[in-house]
Amino acid sequence: MIICFIGDSLVNGVSDPDARGWVGRLLADIRGGQESIEAAYNLGIRRNSSADILVRWEDEVQRRLLGDAPMRLVFSFGAADMAPAPDRESRLTMEESIANARAILTRANELYPVIMVGPPPMADPSFTRRLTTLDKRYAGLCAEFGIPYLHIIEDLRNSEIYFEELVSGDGVHPGAAGYAHIFRLVNAWPAWRGWLEAPIQGS
Repeated sequence: MIICFIGDSLVNGVSDPDARGWVGRLLADIRGGQESIEAAYNLGIRRNSSADILVRWEDEVQRRLLGDAPMRLVFSFGAADMAPAPDRESRLTMEESIANARAILTRANELYPVIMVGPPPMADPSFTRRLTTLDKRYAGLCAEFGIPYLHIIEDLRNSEIYFEELVSGDGVHPGAAGYAHIFRLVNAWPAWRGWLEAPIQGS
């Protein structure tokens, strides 16, 4: 099995002093005895919006296919979409973000098993409000496709250490403890555990 994590800087792990992020922590955990996982790739790119991911994801995934090894995709994006812009409230409108996500998930779901992790909160309350709305819209979209979706925004909003790291940093990216919190949420998620404990044969 091959797993690709596709998203933005929060997938990449920007600002983690341990240089692992939540994806790196997942990979360290699964490589402790998961013979069924042949390779895993972090395809998170800083400042990538859903529009950017729509353009690149399929080509990047296809370049990482390996024989008949089944492919699995984990998407997580949205923060760059709702980030403040100089001439508008956010870089993309809510409807633009949903349209991009629909196009991404429609195609991805035709090709491979897919799961999606929602966006985390930000230090700026208005930014977080936009992400909370987007999170709900993304969840509804995933439900249409039967794609498992993990909400993390509320858990992290209630985390004192997560917000301490946001405020002491750039307001967008947590530090090591914050990424470790996201790791724990994803690692306990039945949809994720199901891939590890009973991998599906074929893609």
